[in-house]
Amino acid sequence: MLEMRPDCERCGADLPADEGGAFICSFECTFCAACADALDERCPNCGGELLDRPARVGMALANNPGSTEHRFKG
Repeated sequence: MLEMRPDCERCGADLPADEGGAFICSFECTFCAACADALDERCPNCGGELLDRPARVGMALANNPGSTEHRFKG
């Protein structure tokens, strides 16, 4: 199950689990759409491809909420 990190690692933008607009690599490094574009869809941590993170909605979100641990260090 995806961790569904709540923010962009690069700029700190909020990325709610129930909305689109988040991009992740295979290690779940998480970036907003603007940062993913600026990074040319490549993760700066591992070099992996950044892909759209699926949204988690309804009972799936209620039973399995996204992470609350922020990764932005700025």
